[in-house]
Amino acid sequence: MKALHSIQAGGPETLTLVDVPWPVPGPGQVVVTVEACSVNYPDALIIEDRYQFKPKRPFAPGSEVAGTVRAIGDGVTSVAVGDRVLAVTVHGGMAEAALAPAQDTFKIPDSMSFDDAASLLLTYGTVYHALVDRARIKPGETLLVLGAAGGVGIASIDLGKALGARVVAAVSSEEKAAICRERGADATVVYPRDPGSDPAAQKALAQLFKSAVGEAGANVIFDAIGGDYAEPALRSIAWEGRYLVVGFPSGIPKPPLNLVLLKGCDIVGVFWGAFTAKDPAHHRRNVEALMALYEQGKFKPLISQYFPLAKGGEAIKQLASRNAIGKIVVRNRD
Repeated sequence: MKALHSIQAGGPETLTLVDVPWPVPGPGQVVVTVEACSVNYPDALIIEDRYQFKPKRPFAPGSEVAGTVRAIGDGVTSVAVGDRVLAVTVHGGMAEAALAPAQDTFKIPDSMSFDDAASLLLTYGTVYHALVDRARIKPGETLLVLGAAGGVGIASIDLGKALGARVVAAVSSEEKAAICRERGADATVVYPRDPGSDPAAQKALAQLFKSAVGEAGANVIFDAIGGDYAEPALRSIAWEGRYLVVGFPSGIPKPPLNLVLLKGCDIVGVFWGAFTAKDPAHHRRNVEALMALYEQGKFKPLISQYFPLAKGGEAIKQLASRNAIGKIVVRNRD
């Protein structure tokens, strides 16, 4: 079979399409014939050895796949050969077939396409855990989403609206803001691509956020970008608000803790991967809730670009550029 391998540490241009044997499942494992593999930010990190997990080379990037079950290992009872599934693999997804743990493999409804299924769990699963489990968001609350046009950003708009929140989408261009409004965002704010760390720039950005969320402030802030955006966003939080720490593509911020005291707010970590491992039963309930919302028509992943397997490196490069809208999918079909 074909697989797009990382043979040495480096950028997307170092990936090589190779022929490898079809995987064989061990106990508790599933082999999925991959129809679609979505691209996520960790894919750009893992091939450069900058991710928290460093698999032995050679390996294929790609942590979120959808397709049909090709084979199952001993002890697997949750799925059967031929089932339509999505799976989280950590790596290995950019190939014609991928190994996945059975506990991270889920049947999908007949109404769900493979492209949608491959775009579901890392984004919408993270956001559902963040908003429901960690922020305990309530109908009528204001949700500020940073990086709102990306994969988790669009998912935050979709699920925020499905959960009854007023959603303010913060993005780096008017084009992205228009897309967020089309997805249902109640308001948008366009911030600079490089806001700067000097006091004047930080104050100006804080005022942008405050004007967008309103006088009462944002009850929940979903921050998947970090960097110089974090402190100005924190200054716009409501009393007893919840600041969700999700990711740091713009750098790890160091918010002044006096703001946390003055706002009476919480800074809340969101580590979806660790949550799924530590509480798989709770995770499975969340997946069932997401499947139900999808079938009710409450959301549908926004997929902006498709790439063939041989050009999976270009897909990763596009995502890493921060120009992607919604999700990017690598497909093993025309």
